[in-house]
Parts: sequence; C-alpha cells; structure tokens
Amino acid sequence: MSIAASLIPEFDLEMANLRRALERVPEASFAWRPHEKSMTLGRLGTHLSELPFWAVHACTLSELDLMPPGAPPAERQTLATVGAILAQLDQNVAKARAAITATSDADFMQPWTLKAGGKVIFTLPRIAVYRSLVMNHMIHHRGQLSVFLRLVGAKVPAMYGPSADERGGPE
Repeated sequence: MSIAASLIPEFDLEMANLRRALERVPEASFAWRPHEKSMTLGRLGTHLSELPFWAVHACTLSELDLMPPGAPPAERQTLATVGAILAQLDQNVAKARAAITATSDADFMQPWTLKAGGKVIFTLPRIAVYRSLVMNHMIHHRGQLSVFLRLVGAKVPAMYGPSADERGGPE
C-alpha cells in the first residue's frame, strides 16, 4: 500500500469530524472570543476551513514563505457565514485529497521548507509536514473549536465516540 493510500482513510475521517464541528458554529457568536489574545470564533472557523489546503502546499511545493520579502503581509480573512466556511472547507478538502492521492511515496520523502521573511523555520520531509502542519495543526484547532462551542452554549458533536451533548451526560 502506498503512503497516500494509507493516509486517505484518516484524512477522510478527520475532515468529516471537522465538518461536523464547523456545522455547529453559531453565526451570532462569530465575534466572540474567550480571551483578548484568542482568535474570534468566526476567525477560528475560517482558519479551520483553510487548513486542508496546506496539504496541497505540502504535496506540490518544495517550500513556502509565509511572509515573502518585499510582499505585503498576508491578510487574515474571516468568512461571514457558516455556509461560506463549509463551502471553503469542501473545496479545500477536495483539492487536498486530490493532491495527497497524486503524491508518490518518493515525493512524500522529499524535503519541504517553511520560511518566514526569507528565513528558514524548518525543513522536513513532506510526509512530516503533512502530519504536523496539516493534520496535527487542524486537530489542535478543532480541539479549540470544541471548547469554544461549549463556552458559547453550542452542542459539541461526536468525533471519536459520543459527546456529552449527543449522549446526554458529562464525559
């Protein structure tokens, strides 16, 4: 079995879990944040919808500079509706799934470099970038989202088994 074929079942499971969590985000709480240093709920949802596209970067580029020298800083958008977040997620998941599937085992072992302002942050094999910068990063922020959902009174979906909201008791 190829590396790509071994990654796809987990990718599909985690993206379905992510979509279920994003479906629960209340639009009325998009501006809410638990702390001044935290992202707003709307920005967190948007960020989560963006993260699958990082798999495309990991699989098709050899490096990415987050702040290329001489370029304006990237603008961080917040989509206005849950529908827009889900549409972006679905597009990015489809693109990511296609990129993963098209990546050979040899290509997964090639070095990939993350830079900021022309300075190297790290260089890792693409497979490690996919695991850390895409999947682990997404799972981390999805965990944040589940806490945010609980704090605004939204129901937390089941992900790896029933949630307290879906079985009626505390976990």
